[in-house]
Order: sequence, then structure tokens, then C-alpha cells
Amino acid sequence: MQIFLTGANGFIGGAIASRLVADGHRVRGLVRDQAKAEAVAAHGVVPVIGALGDAGLLRAEAAAAEAVVNAASSDNRGAVEALLAGLEGSQKPFLHTSGSSLVGDEAMGEPSDRIFHEDTPIVPEPDKVARVAIDTLIRGAGGVVLCNTMIYGHAMGEPAESVQVPRLARQARASGIARYIGRGLNRWSNVHIADVADLYALALEKAPRGSFMYVESGEEELGNVARAIATRLGLGEAQPWSAEEAIATWGREMAVFGLGSNSRVRGRLAGELGWKPRRRSITEWIREEL
Repeated sequence: MQIFLTGANGFIGGAIASRLVADGHRVRGLVRDQAKAEAVAAHGVVPVIGALGDAGLLRAEAAAAEAVVNAASSDNRGAVEALLAGLEGSQKPFLHTSGSSLVGDEAMGEPSDRIFHEDTPIVPEPDKVARVAIDTLIRGAGGVVLCNTMIYGHAMGEPAESVQVPRLARQARASGIARYIGRGLNRWSNVHIADVADLYALALEKAPRGSFMYVESGEEELGNVARAIATRLGLGEAQPWSAEEAIATWGREMAVFGLGSNSRVRGRLAGELGWKPRRRSITEWIREEL
């Protein structure tokens, strides 16, 4: 199958591309410049130089492909509209990468008992209304939304980073103190990057049109994540940070929704497709492999 993939040199996109190439698919990957083009070509991806704002290019690539995977941005509506325009009327698979911060609260380290299932209605915080609207648009057009949780693991393609754990680790290395926000009792569902790539490959073949699936294989308190980082780096006890200090360092989006919130979800559809994640503990991975 010929697949057009955005974000080919990113953490998620690179892993998906590597898995699809290994499966024998022909992958054309969107990258921003010649250096990134040469990097992804070394992994068997045919580079397409451009940007998410190049609507004509995205439409043409989508129209020529047998399937499309958007792994570059959860929030770029213009890119999504261009890809959907290229696929219009074709019934070709379209996988879109969303993120479970869309169900995040503003707990700043406090716990929550609320768990979202795939049929639980989402009433997003104001910051996430646009993301939910994009997911709804895609599903209405027959596309499939994969809503990833906190992803961990090493890059499978070109060197790249996931979102949350590397930020916590960098701050810990720089300061000598691993930090969590508030009491660190907030919980996030999580998943290993290799299992994510496995699910995308499976979803291309089997996911029902218009479906939405949470991508998760466990959950953990952020305080425990910080403690595992402290152990791995040989630091002292992890320590709390106030909301103000966290926002000053990481910015509001990351501090509030990426590291201070609860994002607890349970996915059923992925298992029904036959997905069997092989890694279940983010803290074990941090202590052994970070």
C-alpha cells in the first residue's frame, strides 16, 4: 500500500513510518527541509518536502495515496481539511493523531476519579475545544481518530522526543531535582511508542470508518513518574513545584494540561482490532531505559 504520512521525522510519525516500511508498505513522508528529507530517506521513507500550510501539496499527496496518516499535529485544522479534500469520495483510510489532553482537567497535581471511555461524552476545557472539533470533523468524514495518551520509549525512526517525560528529565538533569506539580497525585494513562506504531499499522487495515479510539496500556501518578526519573538519574527525592513555578518553566499548555492534569482513559476498540500491547509500566521503563 502507498501511504502518505505527515510528521515523518517526528517521534510518533517516525515510529509509524518505520513500522509501515518494515511491513512492506511504500511510505511518502512530509518533512520541512532537505536535511530532514535525507534523514527519513535513510529509514526507507520517500521524502516529500513541504509544510502543513501547503494545502495544494497535501491535497495532491492524499489523492495519490492509498491511505493517509496525519502524525504531525493534532491541532492544525487547515492541514486536516486539505487532506480530507484530497481523499473526498475515495473511501481510503485516513488516520489522525489526537491526544488525550483533550479530556484533561486543571487539577495541578490533585487526583480525580473520572475515567473516560470511548463512548463517554467529552466536554473539553476551553483550550481544547478546537481539538475536539477537529476530531469530530474527521470522524464525520469517515476518518479514524487515534487519541494517544502519555507516550514513552526511545525513538524508532530519526532521533526525536515524546512530549512529557523528556521535559521532566531535562528539568531534573539541569536543576538536580526531579519535580512534580502540586501533590503529584494526578494520573495519566500511558503507552509505549512501539505499541503505538503497532496499533497504527493495525488500524490502517481494520479500524471501522468514523471510529475513535484511546491508545493506552496503563496509567500512573505523575509524582511516581518524577520519582522514577530521580532514581534513574541518581538524584535525591523528587520534590513538588507550585503551579506558578511549573508554568514559568514549561508554559501554561504543558504545565496545566501536559503535566498537572488528570487524563485517565480506557480504550476498548484497539483490543477489538487485535492490538496486544507488550509494555505496561512507564515507571519500569524510566528506571531501566531512560
